[in-house]
Amino acid sequence: MKNLHSFVVLAYKESNYLESCIKSVLNQNIKTKVFIATTTDNKFIRKIAKKYNLEIITGKHTTIGGDFDFAKNIANTELVTIAHQDDIYDQNFTEEILKAYKQYKDAIIFFSDYYEIKDNKKEFKNINLNIKKLLLLSLRLKFFSGSKFIKRNALRFGNAISCPTVTFVKDKCPKEIFTSDLKCNVDWYAWEKLSKKKGKFIYISKSLMGHRIHDESTTTEIIKENNRRKEDFFMFKKFWPIKIAKILTKFYSYSEKNNNLKKSNCKNK
Repeated sequence: MKNLHSFVVLAYKESNYLESCIKSVLNQNIKTKVFIATTTDNKFIRKIAKKYNLEIITGKHTTIGGDFDFAKNIANTELVTIAHQDDIYDQNFTEEILKAYKQYKDAIIFFSDYYEIKDNKKEFKNINLNIKKLLLLSLRLKFFSGSKFIKRNALRFGNAISCPTVTFVKDKCPKEIFTSDLKCNVDWYAWEKLSKKKGKFIYISKSLMGHRIHDESTTTEIIKENNRRKEDFFMFKKFWPIKIAKILTKFYSYSEKNNNLKKSNCKNK
């Protein structure tokens, strides 16, 4: 199995949660490869890598999206999951991904539901999670999950696919899917690009990992409301006429602010 799947833990600066993330990917029911990727090499990351005998692969920081593409591309296995340093993965995560991969060889990505971790407490149900599950309903129909319309349908009202749950089929994904000038919507941008490619989006409707919500998980630039709105509008225009995109941007901005949806799915800074 180690030649089939890799976790690439994307480490940034000095996260208090990095070690918990690493322990969770090493503690899988099915053991696979684990790497650490970083564009901010430091003593803190090296110490943890040494403790768990993990290889560190360093790159040059360009953009948030560029960092994610760097992490995705260093794995030498068919499947790769970018593990976000603040998050944790349940013991059966890899097992469920490999089970789905055996069944759906025509997939381009696999992803699952998740729970949120707030103040070290697991939250499986809230408005944010319920809305995302609703948006993903059409992808439960695996027979149609290769349809461009169905894939894009899960994205046209917002970003329903959580980045840290995603496993990529490397030979079916372009080398650059995240790279852009975006800071908040790098993941939504990537899924929109992949939705045009041949291959299924396989949705596993089980909560297989924990996505941590905390104040330090995003950059100051991402927090700025004006930047958010610009990026949301940029994405909605990919699915809707400009007039509708403007309406959806206003609604999306209001909904996220009130339901804690403003946290980027694809966070490492």
